[in-house]
Amino acid sequence: MPIKLLIATRNAGKLRELTAMLGDVPFDLVSLNDIGIDDEVEETGETFEENAALKAETYARLSGLPALADDSGLEVDALGGEPGVRSARYAGEDATDADRIAFLLQKLENVPQERWSARFRCVIALAWPGEPTEFHPGACEGMIVPEPRGFNGFGYDPVFFIPRMNMTMAELASDKKNGISHRSIAVQSAAKALTKTDNQTKIERTEQ
Repeated sequence: MPIKLLIATRNAGKLRELTAMLGDVPFDLVSLNDIGIDDEVEETGETFEENAALKAETYARLSGLPALADDSGLEVDALGGEPGVRSARYAGEDATDADRIAFLLQKLENVPQERWSARFRCVIALAWPGEPTEFHPGACEGMIVPEPRGFNGFGYDPVFFIPRMNMTMAELASDKKNGISHRSIAVQSAAKALTKTDNQTKIERTEQ
């Protein structure tokens, strides 16, 4: 029986994407709900790496399983890299995706649209109990557009335009998005690490 790998997120959109992207790894993918972990991890880090590590390491310790967590966000050049690590909390703790998009567009109101260059960034942290945490980064370059377009995805996807695709992230079919997104680039790197033969020792230690 394959060892369990904990996908350490409570974000339904992220869980869905990560599970789809990791479908070929030799692990039994489980969620926090699957194993009954209710603890919340406060994202107090100042970088994507710090926040991803906080989640992966905490949930690996609580579960005794290898844990994979991501931290990701939007960086808009004209806003000095905002919202960055605060992407999910940019418009307040209880804001919806629509609230966050509206707040972002309001911040850009007086900025010429040619300066609305942006990128999505993601860092995957892979934590094995008792082992150093591994990091796998990914990025996707694009532009912010003034009106939401598309209904797929989540977060800022409807206003993140990818010139080479001539679509926003939310206009892409899931399989297309999962092939080019910041998260998919990071996950592909993590998946390679998970299938390396030198991870067999970590698996054996986890099973003991």
